[in-house]
Amino acid sequence: MRQTDCADTERLLRIIQFVPSPKAEPFKRWLAKVGYERIEETEDPERAFDRAMETYLKKGYSKNWVNQRLKSIEARKDLTNEWELRGVKKGLEYSILTDEITRHGLEYPLSNTKI
Repeated sequence: MRQTDCADTERLLRIIQFVPSPKAEPFKRWLAKVGYERIEETEDPERAFDRAMETYLKKGYSKNWVNQRLKSIEARKDLTNEWELRGVKKGLEYSILTDEITRHGLEYPLSNTKI
């Protein structure tokens, strides 16, 4: 496939913004709504957690599962922030540390789960 045969997500959304068709209007309204929601989330980050909770619940997960998931995301962020403060480089070093934590915490290395 040639580079001119495709577009990444951002470019595709930009193209859709300029489609002069009434059929594109619902998608354009959706783009505006999503953009507005993300701007609101930058002003109040708690809205992002609320949106995540709502999305997981719509997918059928229990409220308890969703709360645990959000707590694990927060804990992971705290951990990676600490690693960053201590000079750990993202990518391979994060993978190695995560694998070690999993190996000792769950007695099962994450590297065994990769395809």
